Amino acid sequence: MIKTSFPLLTIRGKTVLPVFQGGMGVGVSAHKLAGSVAKQGAVGTIASIDLRVHYPDLLASSNKSRDPEVIEECNLQALDREIKAARTIAPDGFIAVNTMKAVASHAKLVRQACESGADAIVMGAGLPLDLPEMTDGYDIALIPILADARGVKVLLKRWMRKGVKPDAIILENPKYAGGHLGATRPEEIGHERYDFAPLLAGVNKLFDDLEIERIPLIVAGGINSFESLQELFELGASGVQLGTAFAVTEEGDADDVFKQTLIDAKAEDIVTFLSTAGLPARAVKTPWLNKYLKREDRLRALAAPERAKCAGWAECLSHCGFRDGNPDAGQFCILKQLEAAVKGDYEKGLFFRGSEPMIFKDKIHPVYDVLEYLLTGNKAA
Repeated sequence: MIKTSFPLLTIRGKTVLPVFQGGMGVGVSAHKLAGSVAKQGAVGTIASIDLRVHYPDLLASSNKSRDPEVIEECNLQALDREIKAARTIAPDGFIAVNTMKAVASHAKLVRQACESGADAIVMGAGLPLDLPEMTDGYDIALIPILADARGVKVLLKRWMRKGVKPDAIILENPKYAGGHLGATRPEEIGHERYDFAPLLAGVNKLFDDLEIERIPLIVAGGINSFESLQELFELGASGVQLGTAFAVTEEGDADDVFKQTLIDAKAEDIVTFLSTAGLPARAVKTPWLNKYLKREDRLRALAAPERAKCAGWAECLSHCGFRDGNPDAGQFCILKQLEAAVKGDYEKGLFFRGSEPMIFKDKIHPVYDVLEYLLTGNKAA
């Protein structure tokens, strides 16, 4: 384990470095990345959605199927394989599984993660108020992703009635994060209630008001330096979560084209738009996204339930603007575009990315170099 001046975290009896690798789908953070991060002593995270993208046999069994249950079963098998593969890399490491509340099969994915031996469930993209029920009977850490103190308060009160408290809470700032953002509307992304200083102070005060022991607070969004960790710990954070910085590592599960696309993106190339889940999202403005954004208003104006259907037959989201014909959400198959990206299809892929500069400006580095810099300030060449 890397030696650091920052305090370590203990979650469900396991001591870890105070760095979480964020869950990135589809298939961007799978077993190689999560296992490699966990092997170094930090928290490695497998993103659970559509992991069959890494398994030709499962794709062959499901790609031509129009039965969502067949596709779902293949994804559950893929998640089981990924957790076990990550465990072979890091037998004693901390392996988390990220599941989006907005995904229709989130409860089954949670149970599969429990059965396959994950150490934690991380859940965002909606308030995971019923996560304790989903994990009943398993000794597994529960870590919700929330964006503001109001959400933390609602979740704590609901969970505490059941005699449960989170093992940690991830606080994501939508102003800087990549992928799906914590805000519900694009105009809210820059709201001051998401700023780390008032948010950490407000949530720690909430713990005092509720007269409970302080729960570790993990902040996410825009973190890319040793100095930013120092500042956040001084503000009351217990750890940090990074996605983009780990997505572009040597051990990252995505194609090298994916990694280089994220590395090469300039500030003006990174845009925020509305995803098919109806949530703001942030990605690189590559050819497909550029074409889509030019047609977005027209496509949304044409959206209607009577003409809509699931393009990939996976029924992956509980609420999908494209499948449901909802003009208030994006009009494309997000699963197909994310699959194209992880496979390195620059022309057709959707490449999620955070807004801030990379730690290593123009190179793909190993996981160790990222952790070493964040935790000690020592930067590899």
